[in-house]
Amino acid sequence: MSLRRSDDPLDTYLLRVFVLLISERSVSRTALRLNQSQPAVSAALKRLREILGDPLLVREKGGMVPTERALALMSHAKGALAEIDRMTDAPESFEPHSTRHEFRVGSPDYLAPVFVASVAERFRREAPQARLSLHALGPSFDFERSLAEGDLDVVIGNWPEPPHRMHLSMLLEDEIVCLVAASHPCAKKGMSVDDYLRAAHVVPMPYSISQRGVIDSVLASMRISRDERVAVQSFTAAPYLLQGTDLVFTTTRHFAQFYANLLPLAIIPSPIAFPPMRFYQLWHERNHHSTGHRWLRRLLSDCGRRIAPPHA
Repeated sequence: MSLRRSDDPLDTYLLRVFVLLISERSVSRTALRLNQSQPAVSAALKRLREILGDPLLVREKGGMVPTERALALMSHAKGALAEIDRMTDAPESFEPHSTRHEFRVGSPDYLAPVFVASVAERFRREAPQARLSLHALGPSFDFERSLAEGDLDVVIGNWPEPPHRMHLSMLLEDEIVCLVAASHPCAKKGMSVDDYLRAAHVVPMPYSISQRGVIDSVLASMRISRDERVAVQSFTAAPYLLQGTDLVFTTTRHFAQFYANLLPLAIIPSPIAFPPMRFYQLWHERNHHSTGHRWLRRLLSDCGRRIAPPHA
């Protein structure tokens, strides 16, 4: 194929390569995402550079970084792809069983494992050719922008005040409990408010720069300050740190039950009157009427409704 500039040199493939290259900042990772060879992606990058008259990616000490022009073009490229996807994903064309679409869901890592497993099982059964990408939320991750730009289809959250600019529907509700080692002094006798205040706590690092979690919000409203002795990057690491210690981890019952079945841990009712933790899914107006997106949202909602209510 000639590399000569024409009146319409950019096709959908090159647009997708451009977006992934600037996002991944790596030819090899882009090739993996596209299931293509590195030489093919390198050739596409060369063509993009010729068409756009800019290096787009330049090598620095820490790896490849995008140029100012590449960053300026990124939102235009994403917008163009979104319009193309809307044109080609006609409502009557979407069939879950045959679609090869990639659905991208952002979520915290403390979702009930039974819910995540249910989603994966249902997704594989209904859309065996499709791809499901689960993205962990973190303090540097702008999930609202990712939804608006189409990098994510849905975000699952539990913030007391969800962003009002997004569509929302409830997924599941869970009780807040305390998880401790089976040998913890409170494991059998229970925990009082004074015990909770004297305890050393394992706490997660924030996963949103703009939102405070339910537990921290309630404690702050009650002017209660915990002894936050150990901070962990991942919620899933916290249960393993409890074994043989006097540490306390405040979390949801479904999450706690999963690890209490695996490890020598005990679940104690929380002495603090936390409200139930409500998880919901958020999505942008750009996807609101998409048939495929409605299928995904319905799948997530169904899986949430089928989770058994927490019990003491």
